[in-house]
Amino acid sequence: MTPALSVIIPACNEALYIDACLRAVLASEMASDNGLALQVIVSANGCTDDTATRARAHAPGFAARGWALEVLELPGLGKPGALDAGDAAARHPNRAYLDADVTVSAPLLSQIAQVLESPEPRYASGHPVVAPARSAVTRAYARFWVQLPFVAQGVPGFGLYAVNAAGRARWGTFPKIISDDTFVRLSFSPAERLLVSARYEWPMVEGFAPLVRVRRRQDQGVREIAQAFPHLLINAEDTKPPKRRLLALAMRDPLAFATYAAVSLAVRAGWRGQSGWVRGR
Repeated sequence: MTPALSVIIPACNEALYIDACLRAVLASEMASDNGLALQVIVSANGCTDDTATRARAHAPGFAARGWALEVLELPGLGKPGALDAGDAAARHPNRAYLDADVTVSAPLLSQIAQVLESPEPRYASGHPVVAPARSAVTRAYARFWVQLPFVAQGVPGFGLYAVNAAGRARWGTFPKIISDDTFVRLSFSPAERLLVSARYEWPMVEGFAPLVRVRRRQDQGVREIAQAFPHLLINAEDTKPPKRRLLALAMRDPLAFATYAAVSLAVRAGWRGQSGWVRGR
């Protein structure tokens, strides 16, 4: 049986990133003789740039591999609406949800498609790697952040998460919340989350103020889920490192620790306050 996967890419004004994202998907390898049936749906959500045009230009390359690429030009529906539109167009019951600024490694999608071939509910992702940053602040923040238990030990799924048919049946339309990835991850127990060996590259926002905006948005998203879906918290991980581990990290890289702490303090202090979903870059 050929593993099959529908990949849904919500994209709002992602002209700077969509080409690299789709080129990486197109370069996906087959991990078995059974191949891979792949459908890619770009949900161009309220775009005022040429995201849709750029995405559509990749269609011949996908067709040459026997894969489908569809571009939906949508009004501004918000990310949940764009995800729902992608789901409505999806042909395969197993789904991957991929941010437009993420680039997957060649084996990743095939590995994910294989582990999702199960009658039991499954959630899957790969190993996230932070893309090289231009900003010294972002580089320092990232060095500390990637060592947190949530990133280093779990299946975080930020930028890319996938579910099989039994897993997708756990919710209907995407709730209109800030953090869709947290909602989906917490819809599965830790035992149901699978980490494959392949990697994907995820960009972190550049500079102190954008880092604060994104960190605040993340914290607000977690609180929103705790209020709206408290039953999901049973699947939450302990993301705080033990004090001894925290001290060791701080001593090993004081600048990285200080940068991470400064961003956290700025969020707690309400510096440049915001509410709801905001774009980091």
